[in-house]
Amino acid sequence: MAINLQKGQKVNLTKSDGRKLTKIMVGLGWDAVEQEGGFFKKLFSGKKNFDCDASVFICRNGRITSVDDIVYFGNLEHKSGAVKHMGDNLTGEGEGDDEEIYVNLNELPADYDKLVFVVNIYKAVDRKQSFGIIKNAYIRIVDDENGEELCRYNLSGGDYDGMLAMVVGEVYRRGNDWKFNAIGNGTKDPGLQELSRRFS
Repeated sequence: MAINLQKGQKVNLTKSDGRKLTKIMVGLGWDAVEQEGGFFKKLFSGKKNFDCDASVFICRNGRITSVDDIVYFGNLEHKSGAVKHMGDNLTGEGEGDDEEIYVNLNELPADYDKLVFVVNIYKAVDRKQSFGIIKNAYIRIVDDENGEELCRYNLSGGDYDGMLAMVVGEVYRRGNDWKFNAIGNGTKDPGLQELSRRFS
């Protein structure tokens, strides 16, 4: 069974039989809250205009050292070939993961030690949207070799009103092992560029 994590909890990324993981899928999901009638419904324009974008910062010594190390809808594959984004979901509708990022831990060059997974709302300021109208947000780690879900962090329940972006979690290297840290911190960064500066 998958481990359900709490904010700030860290776990080793290993297979259910204790062997080290080599390939993982990081799935992120969210739903927009249905708005009531009247002014607010008009303001948020329904689910179809609520576009969250998942990205990953691939760090050396915990920092971004090149724009090439940001994998997002405009740069779907890292230059190493070890990290691949499966594309942008424009609405958050439908069951299961809204966006998926695949990572081959064995192929990631040794000088990279951390992958930070973030989500931001596209044109959040213009659309007057924040994570306060998000529900059922989560990040999960899956063993890509057998499809087994290893851990999941549900972000729902936090106070994210006014937050335009979120640092969801990180996969990081400790010696020969990889760990996952459930973060779930909201920020007021209006876009991916501003959010990435926190790690550069």
